[in-house]
Amino acid sequence: METLREEATHNVGDGARRVDEGAHSVDDDTRSVNNARSVEDGARSVSAEVADGALERIACALRAKSFRPHPLFRSGHAQTLVAYAWPRRGRLRALQNDEERLFEVEPGARVLVRCRWHADRRAHPTLLLVHGLEGSSESVYMLSTAFKAYRAGFNVLRLNLRTCGDTLHLTETLYNSGMSQDLRALINELIERDKLTDIFLGGFSLGGNMSLKLAGEYGANFPRELKGVAAVSPSVELAASSARIEQRANWIYQRKFMRSLKRRMRQAARLYPERYDASALRLVRTLREFDERYTAPHGGFRDASDYYTRSSSLPLISRISVPTLIVHAKDDPFIPFDSLRHPSVGANPSIILLAPEHGGHVGFVGDDDRATGEDRFWAENRIVEFCRRINGIMDDE
Repeated sequence: METLREEATHNVGDGARRVDEGAHSVDDDTRSVNNARSVEDGARSVSAEVADGALERIACALRAKSFRPHPLFRSGHAQTLVAYAWPRRGRLRALQNDEERLFEVEPGARVLVRCRWHADRRAHPTLLLVHGLEGSSESVYMLSTAFKAYRAGFNVLRLNLRTCGDTLHLTETLYNSGMSQDLRALINELIERDKLTDIFLGGFSLGGNMSLKLAGEYGANFPRELKGVAAVSPSVELAASSARIEQRANWIYQRKFMRSLKRRMRQAARLYPERYDASALRLVRTLREFDERYTAPHGGFRDASDYYTRSSSLPLISRISVPTLIVHAKDDPFIPFDSLRHPSVGANPSIILLAPEHGGHVGFVGDDDRATGEDRFWAENRIVEFCRRINGIMDDE
């Protein structure tokens, strides 16, 4: 799930190498071996760094900058709401002058990515950012993280998931939390077409789940060009998140999401009437009901339960081998932190978990501490620092 965002102004606020020892004479076999070695060498390189304790040193550096919530906004709800309401969106938008680029993620399906490149893009690391439920490339946390990462020397790409950011005309298919294959397609194109060698993936909420899901699907066979993954407030267990948002205290979030999802479905039905029927929207009251009636059947799932099970990243977290940062507040109002208490999270040496008591959902609005040279938005700063430190390790190899 995503942050509450827009509602705040009205309420104050995702092959192991197989080499045939006897194949020496066929060029295709040689290429196959080289490709397999490239993937495995990438995993081996990073695993060696983990074994050397480099990732633990990075974890210590990140944990040393503990989150101190703004004294006026300590609760999970307050943190969630004020992160949007804080007056910075106009300044951030004014700073953006990014290239618009379409990526074909599967035949007939394209996504819009807003790209900010340095003059020599191949000489700089690249951060691909993924928004949350009903967000877009223009979500304030996307703009702010992009600004900080670019300033730190990264190329920055802000993805609009399928149909998001006014892109219904680019694809007939609705986005969902399990579409890690779209992130895989983008990374592949950046490697093959753009020849980028240092790529980082950063996701928020639903986008965080997708990013972790892809990392788990890669396992030890992630591309050597993928250097790290970061996730803020990821919805790693969709069934638990769906149940939590239905609690009475979270009515404001559910109302926001339902309004936005219904609006998107009505637009989709107008554009693709042979595919979508919006007449049943009047019967839909909760996020789970929407997923049962629309997300699941149009995404190739049996029902909402099947969608939640197959699209959650938690079952794959034990397989993550690429260096990964997870930032999640214990007081997140509608994405339960308890899911991250699963033993597979703490037992994975490739994962750094930052779990402050406060911070809300993609909030993390901190106290004013000018001595650090950072602004108040702690989670955004930790993503950039994590990527910068990991990239420094790679540069030293």
